[in-house]
Amino acid sequence: MKGYILAGALIALGLSGAIAGEVIAEVNGKKITSDDVAPMLAQSGMRFEQLPPQIKEKVVEQAIERELLKEHAIKSGIQRSKEFQEALKRLKEDLALETWMRKQYDSITITDSEAKAFYEKNRERFKQPEMVHARHILVKSESEAKAIIRELEATPKHKRKEKFIQLAKERSVGPSGQRGGDLGFFKREQMVKPFSDAAFALTPGEFTKEPVKTQFGYHVIYVEEKRPASVVPFEKVKEQIKRQLHMERFQERVKQEVERLKKRARIKKML
Repeated sequence: MKGYILAGALIALGLSGAIAGEVIAEVNGKKITSDDVAPMLAQSGMRFEQLPPQIKEKVVEQAIERELLKEHAIKSGIQRSKEFQEALKRLKEDLALETWMRKQYDSITITDSEAKAFYEKNRERFKQPEMVHARHILVKSESEAKAIIRELEATPKHKRKEKFIQLAKERSVGPSGQRGGDLGFFKREQMVKPFSDAAFALTPGEFTKEPVKTQFGYHVIYVEEKRPASVVPFEKVKEQIKRQLHMERFQERVKQEVERLKKRARIKKML
């Protein structure tokens, strides 16, 4: 049931008002737009405007061929066939369901106060742990790491970050070397314990005075910035909460309607 409701929700959300796309071709007086070829590109996840020129040309050609075949099919009288009428009936039923889903979804409103109440009740969900922004230089031997530390110690304090980045690019064997050893922000549990313990013990602008040994080799670590543990402010997550509550309420409404209809329906399972 949950999967059905979610699938219906996603279908309904797709029924937004279409905006006419760019005209890319004309066949017997009928304009073909970039929106018309969107279903052909759905699997690639790209829009027509994002395609390289050669691919655009192929897509336009396919759209023209498709339009010609559609015209031919209509002129052949296929619409009077039993197969067409049955398929049309199914499409109308599916469209009716999707339109109903959209109306149900659009009729739901989540207020700021409802979102705030959810936030206050679930503050644990919005906690952010302490994080550190660090760089590192990874080398294979302890002696090499100590030599790097000596170079850093001999560098004026206001130039140490610049020197660290240079050394990381020149000597680090880790994948972050070409980024100046930059690891971005990370939580304690994202790194192996010896590395995390050393990084979180530093203050911004400091580097490790002894090599840090892990299974990867020997590290020299430089800390750029630290973020204390905190709770994400409500304003930053308000819209996210409202979207979540909106979908949950929509799914619950559809579920209740399905249960009501089941009680009144004559259902036979043939499995």
